[in-house]
Amino acid sequence: MLADLEELVVCESFSADHAAVARSAEVVGALGARLLGAVPQTIVIDGVTHLRWTFGTPRVLLLGHHDTVWPVGSLETHPWSVADGIARGPGVLDMKAGLVQMFHALASLPTPDGVCVLINGDEEVGSPTSRALIEESARDCAAAFVLEAAANEEGALKTARKGTSRYEVVVYGKAAHAGLEPEKGVNAAIEAAHQVLAIAGLAASMGITGATGATGSTGTTCSALGAPTITPTLLSAGSTLNTVPALAKVSVDVRVPTLAVQDRIDDLMRGLTARTHGARLKVLGGKQRPPMEPESSAELFSLASQIASELGQEPLRAAAVGGASDGNYAAGAGCPTLDGLGAVGGGAHADTEHVEVAQMTPRTHLLAQLITQTRAMT
Repeated sequence: MLADLEELVVCESFSADHAAVARSAEVVGALGARLLGAVPQTIVIDGVTHLRWTFGTPRVLLLGHHDTVWPVGSLETHPWSVADGIARGPGVLDMKAGLVQMFHALASLPTPDGVCVLINGDEEVGSPTSRALIEESARDCAAAFVLEAAANEEGALKTARKGTSRYEVVVYGKAAHAGLEPEKGVNAAIEAAHQVLAIAGLAASMGITGATGATGSTGTTCSALGAPTITPTLLSAGSTLNTVPALAKVSVDVRVPTLAVQDRIDDLMRGLTARTHGARLKVLGGKQRPPMEPESSAELFSLASQIASELGQEPLRAAAVGGASDGNYAAGAGCPTLDGLGAVGGGAHADTEHVEVAQMTPRTHLLAQLITQTRAMT
């Protein structure tokens, strides 16, 4: 498994570099073909390369991605290494170790029949070209297992994830000379400042109290995932130092615990109004990944806990997380979904990214038994 992991890690696969992702797909596809005895279907959409294996009539979906956040050349500063039981390298945790565990778990079974393996090449950028593939593959399955890394270094499985929405608020003003006649302009930067404050206050305006379940009569109750977050992020305005800005843009990151809250925030974002006389707004973007609510994973987590006990492993822990994954899409398609079944480690997307080697085999055994029991479900 370590040799296979090294092979994947040293083939860099930065999401924005489609040629690198295509090279990675060849390496991942060859590894899967060797272990599973079948070549994958290679699907290229808008230049992004995805892989899919289908064995019989699938009842179980194994879901992963082979792209990473690490630009090509990162191996020079973050080389592959294994020392003191820790594997390091770009993308080793998120999520190339998960792919290795996935292949070895399925290869350990007498037959892969009843399983679909889908590995996409654009998860790190929101899966824009693979979302339809994920939803299509998940729709008729009894279970989806996502090989993203565990929630923490204790190996907790991800039983719920917030959904995501992304917006860009475009502010249109009117240019004028900042020294000679600023009064003839409409300052888009000032209006953008008003919008930043208004956006930051949207959650409070909904009467949301968080995960406690207590709320006012006009408020919104949130799930165990907690309250939504509505965060202005990127901000830009103006063209030159001596010109009243005619254009400004505010990017907004939204994380939501439930579909109802996601819809409510979408309405509020689209209802934003200009505060500066003469300014106009346009709200772009919208809902992206739906939330993976706790109900989607409850039965599968219970089964995984039972299997872990039977295997003599430590009791499994569950975690709800704010970050989204392709598990959101699988759950949104109506497929029971359990996430975080991949590697145990830490530092995803950071200089400290690493995998605990000793946990790879137990996690592989756990996945193999989950596949066996869930594909027999009617």
